[in-house]
Amino acid sequence: MTLSSERETTKAAFLEAHGFGDVRRESLGGDASTRSYERLHREGGATFIFMDQPPSVETAPCPPDATPAERAALGYNALARLAAGRVDAFVACAGWLNAQGLSAPKVLAADAAIGLAVLEDLGDDLYARLIETGTDEAPLYDAAIDGLLAIHAAPTPDVLAFDGSTWPLLKYDDLALKTAHDIFVEWQPKFRDITFDAAALAEWEAIWAPIRSLGEAGATVFCHRDYHAENLIWLPQREGAARVGMLDFQDAVLAHPAWDLSMLLHDARRTVSPEREAASLERYLAARPELDRTAFLADYHALGALNIIRILGIFARLVTRDGKPRYADFIPRLWVYLDVCFADPALADLKAWFDQYVPVETRR
Repeated sequence: MTLSSERETTKAAFLEAHGFGDVRRESLGGDASTRSYERLHREGGATFIFMDQPPSVETAPCPPDATPAERAALGYNALARLAAGRVDAFVACAGWLNAQGLSAPKVLAADAAIGLAVLEDLGDDLYARLIETGTDEAPLYDAAIDGLLAIHAAPTPDVLAFDGSTWPLLKYDDLALKTAHDIFVEWQPKFRDITFDAAALAEWEAIWAPIRSLGEAGATVFCHRDYHAENLIWLPQREGAARVGMLDFQDAVLAHPAWDLSMLLHDARRTVSPEREAASLERYLAARPELDRTAFLADYHALGALNIIRILGIFARLVTRDGKPRYADFIPRLWVYLDVCFADPALADLKAWFDQYVPVETRR
């Protein structure tokens, strides 16, 4: 029996065991991860989402008490504090989000050991697709900000627990943030014809160390970590922040509140205008008068730059290592966002580093 046919047997048995043996299955493909999805159709019209995350295809996630050396030995997921696609992470995070009155897919059946789950189907009205076809983006982004405000107002436990699944909410710490920005200097030279010598890398580390420090010190909220228009579904029949259906949150960590704002407003896959960014930030800050506006925006620009640079590195890796050229199409948009962050005088040293070591003609 081949691995694919063995996996198919496992999936069919799981569906049968959980009362979904009579459904029609429709493949929805995968994404940039190792997951894949199907829509399950039951006679009468009810639909569900079937998530398949084979547990053996990812490096291990980070144990809560792992040392930096142990994390390095375990691999990238442990360094970056990613969940390695674990179904128990998804179940625990979904349960926590729903407990806050938000709209994550309800988990109808799950088996973390084999990496399978049946989920509530929130539909196909992704923010990105609706906006492409002419839907006014303003109420969608306002609701997305309200969703973040609800998340950021909620107490954050050390361990998320729901329906028998538990998952630690680890901090987006110095090592994870360093892993994030160092993807750029590892993969950009393979993507564009540039090199970084020892002096450049020493300057790189010196510039980032204080930014990582503010990121770790400000790590106080549940961070979705992939909060953007391809992972948000519009649910206008619901009320308030529950109108935002949330997907792909299993890599959640404890992080600075600016991180998910950057994910939303520095969206790699669609252009967020300066006007929309400003309106969304104003909505967020108006709802949190206790924040020092100037300090928060400085953090947003610094951590936003880190996040954008992380994504540039990931996309360079997807193109050069994984043979996914379509990600190159998103890269010019990220450089535009990065220039906006670089306009903050506090990032003058980082801007100067890029001006010296990353020629303008390679920023595409």
